[in-house]
Amino acid sequence: MSRNGISEAMFKAAAEVMPGGVSSPVRAFRSVGGTPIFFKSASGAEVEDVDGNRYIDFVGSWGPMLLGHAHPEVVEAVREVASRGLSFGAPTPLETEFCELIIELVPSVEMVRLVNSGTEATMSAIRLARGYTGRPKIVKFSGCYHGHEDSLLVQAGSGVATLGIPGTPGVLPALAAETLTAPYNDLASLEAIFDRFGEEIACCIVEPVAGNMGCILPQPGFLERLRSLCTGSGAVLIFDEVMTGFRVAAGGAQARYGITPDLTTLGKVIGGGLPVGAYGGRREIMERVAPVGPVYQAGTLSGNPLSVTAGMTMLKLIRGIPDLYTRLDDLSRQVSEGMRDVLRGAGVAASSAHVGGMFGVSFREEAPRSYEEAKEADVARFNRFFHAMLRQGVYLAPSAFEAGFVSYAHTDAQVARVLEASEAAIREVLASGG
Repeated sequence: MSRNGISEAMFKAAAEVMPGGVSSPVRAFRSVGGTPIFFKSASGAEVEDVDGNRYIDFVGSWGPMLLGHAHPEVVEAVREVASRGLSFGAPTPLETEFCELIIELVPSVEMVRLVNSGTEATMSAIRLARGYTGRPKIVKFSGCYHGHEDSLLVQAGSGVATLGIPGTPGVLPALAAETLTAPYNDLASLEAIFDRFGEEIACCIVEPVAGNMGCILPQPGFLERLRSLCTGSGAVLIFDEVMTGFRVAAGGAQARYGITPDLTTLGKVIGGGLPVGAYGGRREIMERVAPVGPVYQAGTLSGNPLSVTAGMTMLKLIRGIPDLYTRLDDLSRQVSEGMRDVLRGAGVAASSAHVGGMFGVSFREEAPRSYEEAKEADVARFNRFFHAMLRQGVYLAPSAFEAGFVSYAHTDAQVARVLEASEAAIREVLASGG
């Protein structure tokens, strides 16, 4: 891969006008080192940077590109609706049709409110849970990221972990004190929290598959016990399916694992690549949202026709592909287990996990089950491997604490190229003393 310095020049200019030169921290390459890549185009499973290099992409705009970049039917649908107006700040028939489709597909959702991002969805769901129960405290899990709302940045994993930032700068101590944290997959700690604070807990929010400390699967019984604890205490169970929704199954992780939460937050995939989010769940809870109920939440651009059209087109396409999730499972298995085996074959400690279109490869002998275990991975070696993979034409997430994503557009031939690239990359890393 040749770098002509265009990305470097663009990053220098960006750093003058944006904090860190980026619009979102993990893009800055602070963890992996070096200069972030600026992209100019994408199609299918590949992206192209401003220097003219093409990469097989396993970031997929952090998850939403389930069918690959620039899917022609999604692009054409957005182009057509844009010609009639970009936003109205008023109801449209598209919103109703979109919400009906979400309700049809996601088991727990009886009513839904559209918002503009996953962060908006999670912060609104938590406010709703507090308003519905009249209780102050929330429970979250170390390493699970639910957006940058104040209460949720406590031990938030992902970008916070990548940058080595403490979880709560700028967050009022009194507010942070209402957030209780437990290790992911640790039932004893969770039960102790509910034993002590059960009557004060408004909700428990969880990534049913953790994607912000790698890709960590729920251990058998974990989600089931979480459901029973919330039911027993009267707390609202929130599944944050911003990442897993429509990526691990048509109905999300809740459909795959057979656990029904009270509220679900959605984003990424349901926008088809455009900004969108949603929260929904049981009718009796959702009817507490304004204007029907007293819990206020609003958004000028919520339900805008471009995002709704992109998302609805994507979801309709998903319904029409019978082998979609079988194929995604197979691709994520091939990539994650194949990379793991390449690394182990070179004498490097490595493990893998995958579910649906998500995968993770950890530079650790056994697959991590929690944030604490995820942090035991050899991050420095991952960073060197990341840059070596870039030179081989493979774009991984620029963080050891992020899941990777495959799309239906990835081919077996591309997977084979990636595994060949992995062999060359780890040889380069080890030859340089890494």
